[in-house]
Amino acid sequence: MGLGKWIGFLAFTIALYILWELRQVLLLVFAAVVFATALSSLAKSLQRFGLKRSGAVLVSIATLLVLAILFVALIVPPFFTQAQQLVELVPRGFDRVQIWFDQMQQMIPGYSQYVPGVDDLVRQIQPLVTRVLGNFFALFSNALTVLLNVLLVLILTIMLLINPQPYRQGFIALFPSFYRRRADQILSLCEVSLVNWIIGILINMVVIGLVSGISLLILGVPLVLANALLAGLLEAIPNVGPVLSVIPPIAVALLDAPWKAVAVLIVYILIQQLEQYLLVPFVMSRQVSILPAATLISQVICAIAFGFIGLFLAIPLVIVGQIWVREALVHDILDRWRKDELEAQLIEHTEAAEEIDSTQETQGEDEGSR
Repeated sequence: MGLGKWIGFLAFTIALYILWELRQVLLLVFAAVVFATALSSLAKSLQRFGLKRSGAVLVSIATLLVLAILFVALIVPPFFTQAQQLVELVPRGFDRVQIWFDQMQQMIPGYSQYVPGVDDLVRQIQPLVTRVLGNFFALFSNALTVLLNVLLVLILTIMLLINPQPYRQGFIALFPSFYRRRADQILSLCEVSLVNWIIGILINMVVIGLVSGISLLILGVPLVLANALLAGLLEAIPNVGPVLSVIPPIAVALLDAPWKAVAVLIVYILIQQLEQYLLVPFVMSRQVSILPAATLISQVICAIAFGFIGLFLAIPLVIVGQIWVREALVHDILDRWRKDELEAQLIEHTEAAEEIDSTQETQGEDEGSR
């Protein structure tokens, strides 16, 4: 390998290292792109009613700010109050379970032989759940970092929303000239898929949060707002979110009455069945289909690489990545590669057949002259 290739390889390695060090900032930029895409879709919908682009953008930004202010003013203070109580009550709920298991072992000789490993499982789950909940609420309690990140995402979202074309054209310019029109088409597909995913996930979050809150209110479980809002927020994380959302209300219900904990578990299972068989087919019918295994693997990878924020943005990252792989790699390279190979074989067979025909014609002319 020549000196030029070594220099190119070194520059590529340094670029990858810089991107990895800036991964948190790039993730926030991607979040801004997702929000800007959603608000741009809202602005386009408003333009159909006769509004100009500038007016539609202002209405979209004002809607976002009003919703954010209402959420912070009405929901966040009581949520934090109940969340602090939730973090204190969840370990006490697991302590109650541990006491019950100890009593069962004293009342029933050989109980541990019939249900092996349950005692150790409870001891292992308790610190794990406490740590997960602590990290989750610490994400919101670190006010300065969260505020700076939110402001960065908000400012980038507004900048991308006001004039998105220069940024879009700048990204397209990174591709070769012959592929720029195709890159623009792929970006449009990504935009449609992200908008459909955002609409679907917002509907799911609202429905699951309301149904969970009403169910907990009927059952008389304390801290309804915190548990319902937690269930709605974690609905944005497939597979992992619903499992995590059921743990706090069960632990709180254990402190009140054991039957409430069982009832909460049954209700949450029914809610997830409602989501699986009614909400997902109805709401997510236009969403990009992702294999369940690919979804879970992507969540694990994003959580390890980017932390808790990466877990929230794993699905949009997979949606965009899947579209680019399908369109740019599969359709434009692999499928065309096979097509070009077949065309080359067809041309080769055609030329061989024409050569045989010309040879036969030459031989016939020679015999006729004789």
